[in-house]
Amino acid sequence: MNKIYLLVITFLLIGCSAKSPEIQFESLLDSEWLKIIEDNPVYASSMGDLSRNTEWSDTSVENVYLEHQHDLDILNQLEELDVGNFSEDNKVNYSLFKKQYENSIEGHEYKTYLIPFSHRGGIQLQHETTSVVPLRNKQHYLDWIERISKIDVLVDAAIVKAKIGIVEEIVPPRFLMQKVYKQIELQAFIDPIDSPFYRTFMEMDRSINDADVKEIQEKALETIKTKVIPAYVKLHRFFKEEYLPACRTSIGIKEINNGKEYYEFLARKFTTTNLTPKEIHDIGLKEVERIRGEMDAVIKEVKWEGTFKSFLDDLRTNPKFYYETSEELFESYLATSKRIDPELVKLFKVLPSMPYGLKPIPMESAPDTTTAYYQRPAADGSRAGYYYVNLYRPEVRPKYEIEVLSVHEAMPGHHLQIALAMELDLPNFRKYGGVTAFVEGWGLYSERLGYDLGLYKDPYSRFGQLTYDMWRAIRLVVDTGMHYFDWSRQDAINYFLDNSAKTKQDVMNEVDRYINWPGQALAYKIGQLKILELRTKAETELGKNFDIKDFHHEILKRGALPLDTLEKYIDEWIESKSI
Repeated sequence: MNKIYLLVITFLLIGCSAKSPEIQFESLLDSEWLKIIEDNPVYASSMGDLSRNTEWSDTSVENVYLEHQHDLDILNQLEELDVGNFSEDNKVNYSLFKKQYENSIEGHEYKTYLIPFSHRGGIQLQHETTSVVPLRNKQHYLDWIERISKIDVLVDAAIVKAKIGIVEEIVPPRFLMQKVYKQIELQAFIDPIDSPFYRTFMEMDRSINDADVKEIQEKALETIKTKVIPAYVKLHRFFKEEYLPACRTSIGIKEINNGKEYYEFLARKFTTTNLTPKEIHDIGLKEVERIRGEMDAVIKEVKWEGTFKSFLDDLRTNPKFYYETSEELFESYLATSKRIDPELVKLFKVLPSMPYGLKPIPMESAPDTTTAYYQRPAADGSRAGYYYVNLYRPEVRPKYEIEVLSVHEAMPGHHLQIALAMELDLPNFRKYGGVTAFVEGWGLYSERLGYDLGLYKDPYSRFGQLTYDMWRAIRLVVDTGMHYFDWSRQDAINYFLDNSAKTKQDVMNEVDRYINWPGQALAYKIGQLKILELRTKAETELGKNFDIKDFHHEILKRGALPLDTLEKYIDEWIESKSI
């Protein structure tokens, strides 16, 4: 552990010993945030702290156990504090902070840290780190070169974990790891100049002079040749000879030791509720039935004379619903975002000061990832938020999804909510962290706001919105189906194709995402349903006194919250407005 961090902790502990429990708690918040920055150099770089701009995190299995012991120690300290006299804000901060450690400690027992690989990110796609670290001057580039020269340490740590996982039979599905294997091949068997790691050195900041560019590029090529590629060759060999043969042929997390109990934990963690997987599965079935009714109404409106299936087939195959080129698709995303932004004042009292931009998803991961995702701004304001869109195979990226996707990932969805939270007067763990059920619930709720923003005027765009709502309802069914019940991957794909207009490429990528990340997909629909429930309650009880801008402000002004805490605050707001 860093000596500076130890000195700070020692100072804080000595200073806090005679102080009130609330001051002790606030000091603990500060020291733990400092630890996060110290322990996560890439995250620190993305936040604007460049003190360890050449380092990676310690991902060794030994450090996993050290971190677990640290979590136990912090939880013990928290439980010894008397919170009775805390301010109301700090009572909430205490509850959220403590829950993080409780979740981490409970999750540790299932040992899924012994599965260090994912086809959606990680060691084999480490070049994508350049999307978050600063690369604005010569020293930044030299720091990045030094950082990637140490990638063998990350590879070795991953291999050690994976080998223990093999022994303890905690391994991922083989077919997902075959995707990782192909991604590793793109890093291992390539000329340095064609390496994904070199791409960032071909597009260097124009403010850097030619002589420095030449020096940096030569140093980068040498590092990629002698350090990066050999590390990936080693990883490739491990996969081929040891890991792939040992991976399981099953898909559900229930197949690992205590897997059903682990999934029950994940369901609670990601939804911030006590809903069981069976209850969530049933909610999904009901939502699928409801949305299907709304879809049938649109099909009737456009006077389609065939079946539901034939309508979906037409949406998936008719060229009129697709652009021919990636460039056209990207331009449409840009145009849609520009149309949305001026309309936001109709629904919101406060908008974030930080802008956002659009970028294509990198080509190495695009074939295996989802339609889009959002990347938060840098804490120091040096990087805007970004809405990443998938341009791989534009012939499977329908036009009618563009509006609904944009309101979810950018405005008024993730960018508005996350960028606003970063501007709030909150502890750092809340300002820069998140509660999945809130964050993704808000993103899905925002899709409904497209109607208020003048979108979905075309019936096919409305069907696109319904397709996305259906998509998240289906998640509840197939995620629980595969991980808790006895659904196969093909069962999940078929259920998706039978009930939504998502293209087969998207459906397969989505299903594989749920297999890779059990439980996370449950948060979206559960969070959305709670926000919609609270809005309906406010509209009903406040009547003509209901103001949509005020409601949205109340939802967003405290950052991301567990759903029960959010409900408490909205109930208090409704009561105050009713007086």
